[in-house]
Amino acid sequence: MPRGHLHFHGNTNALLARSRLLWDLLFKLLMLINVSVSCPSKCLCDADIGLVQCDFLSLQGILEDIPQWVRNLSLVGSDVNVLRPETFHRDGTRLSNLTALLLINSSIQAIEALAFKELPRLTTLDLSFNRLTAIADDAFDGASQLEVLKLNQAFQTPAVKPLLNSHWTKPLRNLNRLELTGNALQSLPNLVFHLETLETVNIGNNAIKRFDEETILHLSFKKKLGLYFSPNPFVCDCRMTKMFLWLRNSSQALDAQSLKCYAPSSLNGTDIMTLKLEDFKCINEDLETASYVFFGIVLALIGVIFLMVLYLNRKGIKRWLNNIREACRDQMEGYHYRYEQDSDPRRSNASTGI
Repeated sequence: MPRGHLHFHGNTNALLARSRLLWDLLFKLLMLINVSVSCPSKCLCDADIGLVQCDFLSLQGILEDIPQWVRNLSLVGSDVNVLRPETFHRDGTRLSNLTALLLINSSIQAIEALAFKELPRLTTLDLSFNRLTAIADDAFDGASQLEVLKLNQAFQTPAVKPLLNSHWTKPLRNLNRLELTGNALQSLPNLVFHLETLETVNIGNNAIKRFDEETILHLSFKKKLGLYFSPNPFVCDCRMTKMFLWLRNSSQALDAQSLKCYAPSSLNGTDIMTLKLEDFKCINEDLETASYVFFGIVLALIGVIFLMVLYLNRKGIKRWLNNIREACRDQMEGYHYRYEQDSDPRRSNASTGI
């Protein structure tokens, strides 16, 4: 093949390579220009991962400037107060492509009905560090794609128990992770057992002392559910033995090796999984309980025997009581006779005459 022909092909390949490089640079430049134009003021944007991050800005103030390509929206300290359907839809701005929404420390107090219906692709929602006092039963209608829900330290203390019910969780048919740390919970909420697809629950940093038998029974029917417990103020006494046996025989406690006793003081800071059954001192407590029961039985038997003796000797007792009564009557008659003799005026005069 002639040299000129080879040289021509070499130039063609070089030109093609340069063209591709030029187009790549042009595309990236256009993306940068697009991001810089559409990114809200004072926010951080990354179009490659679809991220818009804004700190301590009003959601309504930036909603019109949020780009359509956003998939991950992070709003920290946005002071939203109430979540409504129109919260995420204003003047034609839609967030229909949003898959992850973080509203952390945003002073949210209530979630109204259908609050997330404008976010049909939402899979991750973080409402941690808020002050929730009300959640509508149909608040999550339209958010059936939600897979991760984080509610760490998200409730006002008095409202925790009434809010953690299964009414508003019914639409969450794909939820597989739930976080409830720092909410002063004293037990595992029942809503956990109503979420069929749930795989992981984090209930660390609460006020749980132990699991009761009913909770352990429910957990035994949800073998695929894993729990994170640490830290919690576990009381390692006799009443915790059922939970201790469950921890040893089940793989559902994902951080079992890090669980520690808070009380009694003799076991404070001790790893629960290093304990033995005798460390819970159930033997002495059982003996003490048995001794009280035995003492009560003995007293009851003595009472029954006493009543039987009284019943069997009722005639003799009646005779004895009659004899006492007759003796008392005779004694009283003797006293009465002497009193009459002493008070007779004739005896008094006769005594004076002498």
